[in-house]
Amino acid sequence: MPVQNLSATMTHAAIPGGVELRLSGRLDATGVARLWTKAAQAAAGPGSVMRVDASEVNFCDGSGLALLLELRRQAELHGASFTLTGLERRFRILFDQFSPADVAPPPTPRQRPGLAEEVGRKTAVLLEDMASIVAFVGEFCAAFAAALANPRRVRWRDAIHVAETAGANALPIIVLIGFLMGLIMAFQSAMPLRRFGAEIFVANLLGLSMLRELGPLVTAIILAGRSGSAFAAELGTMNVNEEISALKTMGLDPVRFLVVTRVGAAMAVTPLLTLFFNLAGLIGGALVMLSLGYPLAAFVNQVQMSVHLPDLMGGLFKSCAFSLLVCAIGCQRGLRTSGGASSVGSATTSAVVAGIILVAVADGVFAVTFYSLGW
Repeated sequence: MPVQNLSATMTHAAIPGGVELRLSGRLDATGVARLWTKAAQAAAGPGSVMRVDASEVNFCDGSGLALLLELRRQAELHGASFTLTGLERRFRILFDQFSPADVAPPPTPRQRPGLAEEVGRKTAVLLEDMASIVAFVGEFCAAFAAALANPRRVRWRDAIHVAETAGANALPIIVLIGFLMGLIMAFQSAMPLRRFGAEIFVANLLGLSMLRELGPLVTAIILAGRSGSAFAAELGTMNVNEEISALKTMGLDPVRFLVVTRVGAAMAVTPLLTLFFNLAGLIGGALVMLSLGYPLAAFVNQVQMSVHLPDLMGGLFKSCAFSLLVCAIGCQRGLRTSGGASSVGSATTSAVVAGIILVAVADGVFAVTFYSLGW
């Protein structure tokens, strides 16, 4: 029976083995919108044959082509043969340029996984990440040992450049943060102690906390934000641009060629940055004590009495270990980067987060170890 509308009509009739649809009028957006539901119902279960007669169609735009392709898709979906006749040549050329897949409905959204499935996936990702870190540690140790055995194979020019960018260029921010932290800690500690007349012990507190804990810890966090992220972004971009693959093709080990110089240079400059951080923090604390009326000699004497050489050396050793963790994880994340520009950003973020977490965990291990050793 005909379906009347303002711009197009459609009739359907049964034929031997299937159905025939006759379209006429203008197959534009308005007409197709009114015919689509009826056409879909007529195309449901067409049998073995679907024939579409478009000899009376005088206009067909993208909407009309979409209707014809949908009818063809429904026929193929039900295993029926599809035949289109009578369509003007100018419209037929456009129709032949597309396939039913172009008008296929979008896939149904996948249901959100349950809690157990999500935990399992995250656990699998974590285990895979840990396995890749262990493998990278082995590769790096082998490459680092080879570099120590044969120093002439180290690219010293690149190492000096990394030492400049990771060390010398980071000195202003290290000194600034150290000075402000020493200033704030001394002031916040002096005010409560002032009620008991014990402001002088701020020097003891500041010296021990800076040299033992805050100096290496804050320096490592700044290193993670500056150098760890830079290493991840640099190596990730090289990996995306297939420069790492080119090095492997030339027979060069990316870990020895790119990672050893970066990590070695960072490990060399981090203890120096920690020393400057400690010095800047003590200077900030000294300014607070001077403002409270205590002479500089009293502050220096209190620091010397409370801080000993093992405190300083332990902090420097921790800073060296922290720099190894931060820079190595940054390089590892960069070498694992794959995809496009978004993956480089993800690798950079992951390097900073993982570096800070590793530093925090290692700091706890060092605290227990130093306590057991009596330091």
